[in-house]
Amino acid sequence: MAEPYWTPLPADRHSVMGGWRELARVRRALAWIACIAGLLAYNWWVLVPLKPGLMTSPNELFSNLEVTGQPYATAMQDLDILSGVLLLGTFLATGWRSFPAGRRDWLAMIVFAAAGLVGGLFPEVCADGIDAICRAREWRFELPLSQYVHIVAGIFEFAGITFALFIASRRTRGSQVRTARVYRRLWQAALICYPLLGVAYLLNWMGSVMEAVFFVGFTVVVVTQVAERTTHTSPHI
Repeated sequence: MAEPYWTPLPADRHSVMGGWRELARVRRALAWIACIAGLLAYNWWVLVPLKPGLMTSPNELFSNLEVTGQPYATAMQDLDILSGVLLLGTFLATGWRSFPAGRRDWLAMIVFAAAGLVGGLFPEVCADGIDAICRAREWRFELPLSQYVHIVAGIFEFAGITFALFIASRRTRGSQVRTARVYRRLWQAALICYPLLGVAYLLNWMGSVMEAVFFVGFTVVVVTQVAERTTHTSPHI
């Protein structure tokens, strides 16, 4: 005779759900710890003005400070690597299953974090923002591979988080919750600031100022994404 099919008792179901909730709480806590630490490392640039003479011109890019041989270059490279690892861990900890509606922007944030990590692993070899010879050699593809990997990683970093912001603003269109309002304001700001960033890069003019604006905006995007995802949890973690 076949054995009766076993169904969990109510107490068992409560125990299982309690375990899922506890696991979700742990993952949320880990995500926020990694997020805060990662963003502190990501925003190392805020310390640059505290060291007079470190940046010689507002036209210089922050990545130029990481060129090997520059003061504190190794520390800045290490912070970029640490930031990439921690932010990648942040979004892996939140996962997309806990918030399926945000799967596409989650994937874009993974690209953003991974690109930041690659950019730290492959720093520039010369300061293209202020060195005309470096810039000319860069355009003629005469520089070591690390220079071009860094540039491509930067493009993917910006593209990843911008796509995430675009998807999030479309996904939350019409909603009046705080995260939706933040996404809309950030997207409106991006439409204004991206042409200015393009001008700054093409003309090598005020590059560090525009980069600082975008780094602040990216920080807000990361925090908003994590806040949204850690308030939408389910047993499917």
